[in-house]
Order: sequence, then structure tokens, then C-alpha cells
Amino acid sequence: MSSRNSQANKAAARERLRAEREKQAKKDKARRQVLVAGAVVAVLALAGGVGYAVVQANQPSEWDKAADATLVAPKNTSGDNGTTVVIGKAEAKKTLEVYEDSRCPVCSQFEQAVGPQIKKDVDGGKYKIQYIGATFLDKGMGGTGAKNALSALGAALNVSPEAFLEYKTALYSKENHPEERDDKFAKDDYLLKIADQVPALKGNAEFKKAVEDGTYNRWAIEMSKVFDKSGMTGTPSLKMDGKKIDVKMTPEEFTAAVDKAIAG
Repeated sequence: MSSRNSQANKAAARERLRAEREKQAKKDKARRQVLVAGAVVAVLALAGGVGYAVVQANQPSEWDKAADATLVAPKNTSGDNGTTVVIGKAEAKKTLEVYEDSRCPVCSQFEQAVGPQIKKDVDGGKYKIQYIGATFLDKGMGGTGAKNALSALGAALNVSPEAFLEYKTALYSKENHPEERDDKFAKDDYLLKIADQVPALKGNAEFKKAVEDGTYNRWAIEMSKVFDKSGMTGTPSLKMDGKKIDVKMTPEEFTAAVDKAIAG
């Protein structure tokens, strides 16, 4: 091989190597650009996500909004803000005030044990009942179940007093009532599932809409204020015509306490 051909071959080899290096350099540059662009997009997405989360966290909750919402009182109520709920025969001379928090486990036990006796007494005209709903367990345990259940009870009361009492019984039943720290009543789906056990509420589109829309949320807030101002410190609590009576957990003891209160 002549020296001229050898030099030419070397030059051609160097050119090929240079071309390959340039080609690889372009690939590497393009790859870096893609990675940088991806990183920028990821950072922007993360920033956007954080920003969205911050905005959402600062949005007023359903119950914050309810405090300023227009008050809608259920049918079958009276008094200031529709917070007087009295159920029973008009001719009944005595009124038993019943103070309950929907999340209260002792209220659940009380209703299971004594609820049927109360219904029998009310149906027989022995006394009327005035219901006062509390929501203090939401504050103590966290969550919104007490308020949400009270709002749903308002929707049931709007259907009828009978639907209200049957729904209250269903909420407190052993099968349906959650543990005190389990905020299941905060979920509309669960409240509606329980409502299906009440004939007047099952398939009732107006009731369902009221629960899902929170129609009576403001009313529930106003009702809970009545409890807060009542001087009662726990639930269940009972008064007969304004005078406190001891809560009894058997029908016989309950009847004896009520009869004593009626007798004065």
C-alpha cells in the first residue's frame, strides 16, 4: 500500500469517527433536553398540585358554608328557626323533653331499651315528646356525623313526624349505630341506606335530595345551639315539663320515673 493511500485511509477513518461523535453528541443533547423538559413539567405539575391542594384546603367546608346558608326549617316544626320539634297527641298535657346526640352510644342503648315504651306512651296520649338534637360529639371526637345525621332527621321530619321517629329508631338500632369514634353518619350514602328501612323514606326522591344537598344543614346547626343553651351536659337527658328526670335504662324503671314526674 502506498503512503498516499495510507494517509487517505487514515483521514477517512478520522472523518467517520468525527461524524459518529457528532451524531452521538446530538443524540445526547436531545436526550438531555427531553430529560430537562420532563423535569420542568414534573416540577410545574408538582407546584400546580401543591397550589391546588392549598387552595382546596383553604376552601370553606360544607358545614362552614351551612353556617351562612339560608335557613330552611322542616315541616312539622315551630318556634325560633323551626327548632321546636314536638310530636304527640294535642290533648296530651305533659311533654317529655328528649336530648340526644346521634353519635352517642348511650343514646343508642337508651333508644333500643326504652324507645318502644316511649312510642307506646306517645301513641296512647300519656305525654308528647319534644326532641332536642345535639352535635357536641363532633367537636369531641372530630368529624361531622352528628350534624349530618341531625340534618337527615330534619329531612325525615319534613316528610312526617312518624317518619322522623321511625328513622331515629333505625339510626340508633344495634344493626346500624356505629361506634362512637366511627364517623359513619358523616356519609350520606350510609344515612340513605338506613333510610331504606323506613317505608315512608324508601325511594323518596325528595328526602334523598334533601340529604344529599344538605337542605337542613343550617337547621341542624341551629338545633344544636338549642342544646348548647339548655344547660344539659350530656346525652341522653330527659326533662318533664322543664324539670330534669333521671334517665333509666329499662322500660319499668323509666315508666316509674316518668310517672313520678307526671305526679309532680
